[in-house]
Amino acid sequence: MHVHPLDPDSPVAPYEQLRAQLATRAASGDLAAGTRLPTVRALAAELVLAVNTVARAYRELEADGVVVTEGRRGTFVAASTAGRSTDAAESAAAYVATARRLGLTLPEATRLVESAWA
Repeated sequence: MHVHPLDPDSPVAPYEQLRAQLATRAASGDLAAGTRLPTVRALAAELVLAVNTVARAYRELEADGVVVTEGRRGTFVAASTAGRSTDAAESAAAYVATARRLGLTLPEATRLVESAWA
């Protein structure tokens, strides 16, 4: 498995860039369910990141159900990841419909999403 390089000039924290990349690739099927991810140390060395940065990304992915860690066997893309991009699109459409029905503007609806995201 290959991880794309992170952008050192991005205002987005490296752990978040890594988390988002792996979550997006898992949801799209680019990383199939069951794909074994590199160890934290190996990926940190490959990306020239601190071990704790990669560990945080993996912890957040596990908390979100994107990956599962099986002790010494390693970390794998979760089977439940398949179809997530469809789920996200359907959820977004439902939110937009609700926001419109409530009379929210796009900036107001976006602020609510950003607030919930934080």
